[in-house]
Amino acid sequence: MNKRAIIKKITEKLVAELEVYFRAALASRTEATHESSKAENKYDTRGLEASYLARGQSKQAAELEAAIAEFEKLGARKFGEGDGIAVGALVELEHGGESSLYFVGPRAGGTEVLHDRKEILVITPQSPLGVQLMGKKSGDQPQLTFGSTKQAAKILRVE
Repeated sequence: MNKRAIIKKITEKLVAELEVYFRAALASRTEATHESSKAENKYDTRGLEASYLARGQSKQAAELEAAIAEFEKLGARKFGEGDGIAVGALVELEHGGESSLYFVGPRAGGTEVLHDRKEILVITPQSPLGVQLMGKKSGDQPQLTFGSTKQAAKILRVE
């Protein structure tokens, strides 16, 4: 698979999410500072709530900006037969009778992209699945914990 194209799709998806957060943060900030949000009594917290929401959205936007920057500088490293799973690896994993594709990214775990009609889920080395996969190689058959269940799995390929 073309990892450069996958990284580009992940970055494009993050940029689209960032635009949504910027618009939402701007709307919340406008709401928080609008004259109609001024407290009418000590129990009226509309303005305060809107400012908390704007702050949270701004923090999420900053996280997305950092993720975009890391993906933009991430190279499309090729993994050989004996190479262990690390950041930048595309991993095909068979578990529960199904095959899944994971991209080990520096951030933005949980992001999903579609490439060549296949769904790819971004995981990070710090995620529960990422911790279990780091360093494993193609052909390994680890017992992985999904939720609270242990399942036999097989690493079909590491690219």
